[in-house]
Formats: sequence, C-alpha cells, structure tokens
Amino acid sequence: MVVDNRAGASGIIGHDIASKAAPDGYTLLVSTSAGLVITPLLTKVPYDSARDFAPISLIVISPQMLVSHPSVGASNVDQLVAIARARPGQLNCASPGTGTSNHLGCEMLKVMAGVNFLHVPYKGTSPAINDLVGGHVQFMFNSMPAVWPLAQAGKLRALAHGGTKRSPAAPDVPTVAESIPHFQCITWYALFAPRGTPPAIISRVNSEMVKMLTDPSFAKRLADQGQEPQSTSPAELAAHMRAESDRWSRVIKAAGLATAQ
Repeated sequence: MVVDNRAGASGIIGHDIASKAAPDGYTLLVSTSAGLVITPLLTKVPYDSARDFAPISLIVISPQMLVSHPSVGASNVDQLVAIARARPGQLNCASPGTGTSNHLGCEMLKVMAGVNFLHVPYKGTSPAINDLVGGHVQFMFNSMPAVWPLAQAGKLRALAHGGTKRSPAAPDVPTVAESIPHFQCITWYALFAPRGTPPAIISRVNSEMVKMLTDPSFAKRLADQGQEPQSTSPAELAAHMRAESDRWSRVIKAAGLATAQ
C-alpha cells in the first residue's frame, strides 16, 4: 500500500483526485467528517460526497479534546466559559483551518455557551498547536493523540473532550456535555472508493476492514490513543454521513457562518 497524502485547500485537492480515480479497487480514500461533510456545506467543491464516492466503512471516531494554555487559568469548561464571559471577544480559539471539525467545535461552544471569542484559523494542526503551547492563542479543540501528551506534560491543560462518554485513555477528563448538555464534537475517519467500484470489491475491502478493527491488539492500540475503533457496513456509513450533514448544518446555521451557494 502506498499512502499519497494530497494536502491543500482543506482536503479538496485530495478528494477531487480520488473522485476521478479508476474504480478498480486500487485507489481508496481515507476521509474525515470535514472533507466529506463540513467542507461541502461551507464552500463549493468539485465533487459530490454522496454521488462520487462509494462508502466502505467507518474506521475510528476521534473525540476532539478541549485544551487551553495554562495561563488562561481555567481547569474545566465552566471556568473557561466564565472567563470568556468576563472578557468578551478577548480569548482566541485556534483551529487547523476554517471548515474543520476543530473550527466547528469553537463555533458550537460559542453558540451553546452563549459566549464570544475569536476563531483563529491556521494552515494545519502543527502551527496551531505550536502557537497554543507558546501562549499566542488561548485554547482549541483537537484530536487527542496530538494534544493529550502535551497536557500530561503540563504544557497544556485538558479541560474536557467532545465525545459522548469519557475516554479510557483519559478517564479523569470529563466530556464537554457534562457541563453543556448535548455538546458533541468529534472527528471521524472513514474509507471510501471512487464511484463505480464493483460491489464485490467494496464488500471484500469492508470485510478486511472489519477484521482489522476488531483485532484486540490493534483496537487496544487505537483506544490507548483516545480513538474509538468503529467499523460499519457501507449502508451504515452512508446513513452516518447523512445524519452528520444534518447535525453540522444546524451548527453552521446557528453560528451564522457563510454556506456554499
């Protein structure tokens, strides 16, 4: 297997290439909730998420961890909200870019907690985390594997995470929903093939994916990083995408963000 990482334009470049690949089972796409759901809601893209890709299986669900710089002085969500309320517009929430699930986590927190702060988009995860560790921005949502070790080292503070239940990898870190009911901010990763890939190939790859994700040692390795292994059937993945599109559409509308025309 050769990994061809086509970065740029919030993943649009890579998705466009994958959508035009030969449907022979030799080119597959690993995508996220941002690439196939959030980005198409916010901007025009040269592909149709439902039409141009054949769903194969979810891979993992990754709760977004809410972390802050220690200088903020917050130890939990309630304290962060109180500080944001006392200093309207003065706190910055970083993200790897506009339209990412990290960005939408910022917007969801703003709407559901009724506070005002500034979203600061970066060109990728690394520069955003570097500036957060340096104290140039105050907090962000990010997948656990990248920020939880920094929190354990005392460079950041883990306030909560956006999953529906506490993570075995960080059992003492509460969910945001424990402070703000119904809050959910996750990134999911899933496997797709180009439209027209034969059903027999889709079924074979799905079967192998299910075997891999249910392997105890591999599943534990993911769980130890704060990821939740989550295999599905192709039909279940398609239904999951529709539900996610509806959910994020409501967040985008409530946040007053510009949408794709």
